[in-house]
Amino acid sequence: MEDMLYVAMGDSVKKNKSILIWALQNSGGKKMCIIHINQPATVIPMMGTKFPASSMKEKEVRAYRQIERQNKQKILDEYCRICGKMGVRPEVIHSDMDCIEKGIVELISQRGIRKLVMGAAADKHYSKKMIDLKSQKAIYVRLHTPPSCRIQFICKGYLIHTREGVLDEADVEVRSSQNSKPGSLNHLMTQSGGQNIGAAPSNAGRVSFYSESIASIDYTRGSRTDVSSLDGTEDPSTPKRRLDAQRGSDGCVESSTRYRPGSSYSTCSSSREVDTARNPSVRSEGTDNWLQSIELPHSNENLHHSSPPSVLDGSIDDTLYAKLDQAMEDAENARREAFQESERCGKAKKDAVEAMRRAQVSESLYSEEVKQRKETQEALAKEKEEIQKVKTQLNQVMEELQNALEKQSSLESQITESDEMVKGLELRMASAMELLQTYKKERDEFEAERDNAQKKAEELRRKQGEASSTKTPQFFSELLFSEIEEATRNSDPSLKIGEGRHGSIYKGLLRQTQVAIKMLHPHNLQDPSGLQHEVDTLRKLRHPNLVTLIGSCEEAHALIYEYLPNGTLEDRLSCKDNTPPLSWQTRICIATELCSALIFLHSYTPVSILHGDLTPAKVLLDANFISKLCDFGNCPPPSLDQSLKDNNITLCWRTELKGTTIAYLDPEFLLTGELTLKSDVYSFGIILLQLLTGRPPLGIAKELQFALDAGKLKTLLDPLAGDWPFEQAEQLAHLALRCCEMYRTNRPDLSSDVWTVLEPMRVSYGGSYSSSYLSSQEHSEPPSYFLCPISQEVMHDPHLAADGFTYEAKALSEWFDGGHTTSPMTNLKLEHCNLLPNHALRSAIQEWQQRH
Repeated sequence: MEDMLYVAMGDSVKKNKSILIWALQNSGGKKMCIIHINQPATVIPMMGTKFPASSMKEKEVRAYRQIERQNKQKILDEYCRICGKMGVRPEVIHSDMDCIEKGIVELISQRGIRKLVMGAAADKHYSKKMIDLKSQKAIYVRLHTPPSCRIQFICKGYLIHTREGVLDEADVEVRSSQNSKPGSLNHLMTQSGGQNIGAAPSNAGRVSFYSESIASIDYTRGSRTDVSSLDGTEDPSTPKRRLDAQRGSDGCVESSTRYRPGSSYSTCSSSREVDTARNPSVRSEGTDNWLQSIELPHSNENLHHSSPPSVLDGSIDDTLYAKLDQAMEDAENARREAFQESERCGKAKKDAVEAMRRAQVSESLYSEEVKQRKETQEALAKEKEEIQKVKTQLNQVMEELQNALEKQSSLESQITESDEMVKGLELRMASAMELLQTYKKERDEFEAERDNAQKKAEELRRKQGEASSTKTPQFFSELLFSEIEEATRNSDPSLKIGEGRHGSIYKGLLRQTQVAIKMLHPHNLQDPSGLQHEVDTLRKLRHPNLVTLIGSCEEAHALIYEYLPNGTLEDRLSCKDNTPPLSWQTRICIATELCSALIFLHSYTPVSILHGDLTPAKVLLDANFISKLCDFGNCPPPSLDQSLKDNNITLCWRTELKGTTIAYLDPEFLLTGELTLKSDVYSFGIILLQLLTGRPPLGIAKELQFALDAGKLKTLLDPLAGDWPFEQAEQLAHLALRCCEMYRTNRPDLSSDVWTVLEPMRVSYGGSYSSSYLSSQEHSEPPSYFLCPISQEVMHDPHLAADGFTYEAKALSEWFDGGHTTSPMTNLKLEHCNLLPNHALRSAIQEWQQRH
């Protein structure tokens, strides 16, 4: 553990990268080990919110934990990649704990970690004056980690604080016992020193001081020593340099320590012990050679007659130090060879594992090949059986052929008899030809009469067509592909104004008129009949609150609609592009007009039309904020359910979920896979709740129900719409909740229940220009939007101008001929003077005129 540097890293690679780089630069060549404690999430995100893990299903929790493990592995791979760039291959220890700091302390205790690097605080807390820890995790680790571990706390690539580690009593006892073993260097020196008790006191002081200065660590039982001095960073020649520094001017060292027997030889022993404690290989391999090179004195007499050479007076030869350096070098070489051997062993183990893996792969391939061979043999056996069957069938065919030849001979004889019969029939045919001539004459007379009848019928059809064209003009046209490309500038992205599930919508100038061009997606073109079905449906529908289809281009797979400048209801409710919010009066009018359009579609004959994808994005607003429904007629013809409900057959559309927002979708559709007319009622109810509150659709019905029950409806009403009349707002809230009932049988009817509530509100609070299709059928006075803003008369040929208002074509032409280039309604300059026929409004005016 002392040769390993551990680094505690967090989840953010960006924030912890500086800690890892500091550790790599200051590792001193030690091995690296990355510690990562993962704290499992207690809440799991799902469907835009978070749920407690304890309330989730085990399968869902397992799936999320798997994602956590993958993310953790990516983080560890990134840390290893950073180490790899600096030439270090680290080890990795990771664990899952509910508390990160407790996990770090537990790992330190379990593995006996002696050196650790971790963060002191987040980078945002760093300052040059920072001298203490700012992280609660770092403070906890510093307080609870065993004292034997040395911890360095880093912040923003700087060392902020170091908690020095100390050796505990057990470690000191182990080192003391190793130094006192028989045969060890200290033991030998102590024995040799015991013979020097009679040495001259004059030398004892100097030698004793030399011994104490060399022995930088006192291995006494019960003492606690700083581990930082045992990390092997001190140069072996340090004791010698320290002695040289302590010498006086006369070459002697003043003695300030106690005299111990054998101190003249325990000096080298202590220095060697320190080095062997740092490097065990030196202790095992270099000690014996070094001891052999030292001649120990055997008697006190030698000390008296010839005093030993002393380093202090300069008489010791440097041979002893040379041998010591040689021993240390040999130990270093032995350690390096042992390390290389361990690397070779690890490589051999890896090669063995790889060989085992290859053997397993080969074994699996062999079993697969055996399986394939068995299957091939079975297939060959089956083919043999088939060949045998074919041979049997061939024999049967040969027998049938023989029978056919026999029948042929009999038929030839019958042919001969038939030839004789033919001659007789030819005579009869001659008489029949005469009758045929007579019949031809009669046929010619009948054909002439038929042609006359067809001409008369064609004339009647033409007259009827002219009469019907005066009532409902046929404006639908087939456009050229070149016109579509020119209008959209080859689908220029800057002209895109919308993206639907069926295609992209572009704003374009077609025949000098602003139009909206819907380019269908390629995946919607697999069924050409689908496009034709939508075109045939839309060209028959005329209603003031339905978007008008102007034309189509089959080659470009495009539909051309009238352009509505105020965008979708969804954009206006969210005030997109800083547009002003809709007033509550305008919202009541929009709800009434949307209800009118749905009633028209549901009551269409011979078969009702289901929208099936009703959202605020499908409701467009013109220049006067008149709402118009789009993207309808996409559902295929319905299938009749055999179950009768209230003596009426329920129409069911069996379809798939395609792009519909889940919040607007009928809940019964998720169970049955069938849409009904009441499915549109549910979507209408959600839109009505959004008009009231301005909130997102998900969960809005439950919020409003809780507010009504608690008497806090005013807190949910959209303040951007102005001051809602509370009674009407409460009435609309109850009506919307009825439309959003879970079961379709409990939802109200649009024409008898919803319309009777909305129409009186619109009449009381709606704007002067906003009206509806149904109300115009019940009053003799023409609606205000049937009148030309210039002449104030009912329009006969309504046209849409560049300002978004509809005028009588003749009156607007006279306005332009008078030299005006501004709008008669807004007095703003018009972008162009081109006009677009408003066929939907013309149809409504003509229908009103027929009724009144």
